[in-house]
Amino acid sequence: QVQLVESGGGLVQAGGSLKLSCVASGRSFSAYFLGWFRLAPGQKREFVAAIRSGGGSYYADSVKGRFTISRDNAKNTVYLQIDSLKPEDTAVYYCAAGTLGLVADTTSYQSWGQGTQVTVSS
Repeated sequence: QVQLVESGGGLVQAGGSLKLSCVASGRSFSAYFLGWFRLAPGQKREFVAAIRSGGGSYYADSVKGRFTISRDNAKNTVYLQIDSLKPEDTAVYYCAAGTLGLVADTTSYQSWGQGTQVTVSS
């Protein structure tokens, strides 16, 4: 397994941007598919985006066109660029690493970070 640490969250006004980072330690980072999920108060953890080892990316419909996931295997890092932020994007954002299964399914991931808070003011 890998250990994951997110950073880059914060307080931003609606319409602004943030770039979240998630650094992994451990072996075989490039073999994992990586996902971003978010958890808002009173809601279930929600899939946001994922990227496979080969670079193929997937997005939730609610974030398509505004969020961009990328990875740098040389730096053991996955990123989430968030543009045109909306108040409903407010949540704790988690990155996760998995090896098998559906990328939008939380059960496909073996390792999770501690989360980073994103708060969007209107």
